[in-house]
Amino acid sequence: MVTDPISDLIVRIQNASRAKKTSVSLPFSKMKLAVAEVLEQEGYIGGIDKKASKEGVLSFELSYKNGTPAVNGVKRISKPSRRMYASVHDIKPVKRGYGLVVLSTPAGILSGKAAKQKNVGGEILFEIW
Repeated sequence: MVTDPISDLIVRIQNASRAKKTSVSLPFSKMKLAVAEVLEQEGYIGGIDKKASKEGVLSFELSYKNGTPAVNGVKRISKPSRRMYASVHDIKPVKRGYGLVVLSTPAGILSGKAAKQKNVGGEILFEIW
């Protein structure tokens, strides 16, 4: 049993990209699907297999640019033991704008840019670059 499913998701993405794998599969949940959709919109992962979600498996392709993985690093910010929240004014760029921060907001799972556009804050889940 996994106690922190978001950490499991981002570690699997990071490990698979370092090992030059083409796809990642993990147990399905709506939260993981929402995070994967945000990462797909921002170009960190490829297509999500919607058919596999009915079987209890979330599967998606990894993105590579000129042979190098789109995901170079990931940092979990809010943990089960210590939740980190930010208002819309506290959302800062990651790696001088080359990274992405993912938040859980009242409007759903959003990237930092989308949260600023919708003028909402929330729990900072992780940073990815």
